[in-house]
Amino acid sequence: MSDHVEVEESGPGRRSVMKAAALVAVPVAGVGTVAACASSSSSKSSSSGSGGGSGSGSGNGSVSVPVSSVPVGGGYIDKSNLVVVTQPEAGQYKAFTAVCTHQGCTVASVTNNRIVCPCHSSVFSATDGSVINGPATSPLSAMTAAVNGENVDVTGASK
Repeated sequence: MSDHVEVEESGPGRRSVMKAAALVAVPVAGVGTVAACASSSSSKSSSSGSGGGSGSGSGNGSVSVPVSSVPVGGGYIDKSNLVVVTQPEAGQYKAFTAVCTHQGCTVASVTNNRIVCPCHSSVFSATDGSVINGPATSPLSAMTAAVNGENVDVTGASK
């Protein structure tokens, strides 16, 4: 008689559980992975947009955004090209990557010259992309913004 007893496990194996957990943690474009950490403020944004007005990128790293889509003190977020264009003062246009430097979420609003990330509430300056409030510690990467007729052309975009 043997003292060895073989136990058969039932249910999913460790590998299956780990794969399922990894899938749950995958960020969804524009949503982020930790929605519970988002700010509960109800401030409306004068930004948001999902495409670049008169045409998106041309494949060479440039994006055009209609001037009329970029309010003074606010901005326009082109989520498909991951670019945010701001107008800190009348006639002054700035452009930055729309990817938060904290954990890579797409920023969601530009209000009162502040660019806000919805995932963990990092706040960046609409003038120079610097961090106003963390947890982000690095500024948004600047891009070149130039008025061209009725559009703001942004170069350095990652498309």
